[in-house]
Amino acid sequence: MSNSHIFLKPGFINVPLQNGIGRYVGQLQRVVLKFCKNNGSSRGMREFIESDLVNFAKNNPGIVVYLKPRRHRTAVIKAEYLNGDTQWLSCRNFSKDEIYKWLELLRKQQKNHEGSRIRKLWHTENPSIQGPWTPFTFRDPKLNLATFPDEELGKSENVASTSQDELVEMFKRQKLLELEAASASN
Repeated sequence: MSNSHIFLKPGFINVPLQNGIGRYVGQLQRVVLKFCKNNGSSRGMREFIESDLVNFAKNNPGIVVYLKPRRHRTAVIKAEYLNGDTQWLSCRNFSKDEIYKWLELLRKQQKNHEGSRIRKLWHTENPSIQGPWTPFTFRDPKLNLATFPDEELGKSENVASTSQDELVEMFKRQKLLELEAASASN
């Protein structure tokens, strides 16, 4: 098992505050499509540029799209976000549909998530002033004054009686009724 995750920058799961209240602000700021004009591994990128790029740019006016032709290099997508994060994605031998799907994923993300190790699965900017909940939060205060071991507090709660206990109780009731009947007849 690899321990490479310990070298990543630790952080919390977070979102831009108030994003979506009033209006949503897309976090993807700029996309640079790098490709080679005649390399075979860039064919999908060239097809995407020729057929779908104009529609993508029209549908997403908040994203600036740059094209950067390079010689003898593989196709790459570079995404830059409003918080300053940058993400690189190698598109070697991708089809135009795959490139479109990756661009949609980058558009919907808020930052580059690959470079951070999540500290906790939950985080809050406004912690409770009452403190965290524990199993002892709503317990009876008399437990604070009890001396242990205590027979009453050591009993199990909501324990159903056994069949043997039921038979003993029935026998006691029967004997009690026989005694009452005998005393009433005398």
